[in-house]
Amino acid sequence: MKIMSWNVNGLRAAIKNGIIDTVKGENPDILLMQEVKVDKLNIPEEIHHLGYKIYINSADKKGYSGTMALTRDEPLNYQEGIGNPEFDSEGRTQTLEYDNFYVINSYFPNSQHGLPRLDFKIKFNKEILAYIDRLKEKKPVIITGDFNVAHEEIDIARPRGNERNPGFTDEERESMTEMLSHGYVDTYRYFHKEPGHYSWWSYRFNAREKNIGWRIDYFVVSENFMGHVEDSRILESVTGSDHAPLELLIK
Repeated sequence: MKIMSWNVNGLRAAIKNGIIDTVKGENPDILLMQEVKVDKLNIPEEIHHLGYKIYINSADKKGYSGTMALTRDEPLNYQEGIGNPEFDSEGRTQTLEYDNFYVINSYFPNSQHGLPRLDFKIKFNKEILAYIDRLKEKKPVIITGDFNVAHEEIDIARPRGNERNPGFTDEERESMTEMLSHGYVDTYRYFHKEPGHYSWWSYRFNAREKNIGWRIDYFVVSENFMGHVEDSRILESVTGSDHAPLELLIK
């Protein structure tokens, strides 16, 4: 089984940039997208022709945030949000339940320049951790998406120059550590120990060409599910967004 995750940074723009061909070529069983910036009434026509069942959780604010799940097999259950209107109004989370696991698609908040949303981000992190901990009591959990944090220095090209910048504050990094301490595994780092691999690059200063990037997109799974994980990949050469897509291969 192949699960694909991608912050598309605007679904319409990403379609213009060629992501439909990528999806057809990769042919994932489940595709989870973040920051789609569309609602149920404005899903681009191209998405309807891919042969997937479509689930979308859009933000109340038009053209902002939003998550979308495309799946070949209908889930046993589907849920939007984590039960807190403060976060759920931004369309940040979807949960799909299957026979052997839950899949959570999530777009974590950005603490933003000057950190005005840092407290909001940390609160979201705590609440989604409590949410997936409750699910984990029933069956294994896979949570994926744009976590908006580079966890360790190896996950960012220039750690010294980014201290206290959004996505690399001590608070955000410690919050990620806290999540993993609850019995979860950062699957990419489990399989790939080498530096220099990132999932997001600024559009400025030719950052992608120079590989001045951040690894802020993740597949995190319950420890007791790792025996079913064959590999976790970042498709760094695939364009269409300022984020690269991720893939999780399950045995």
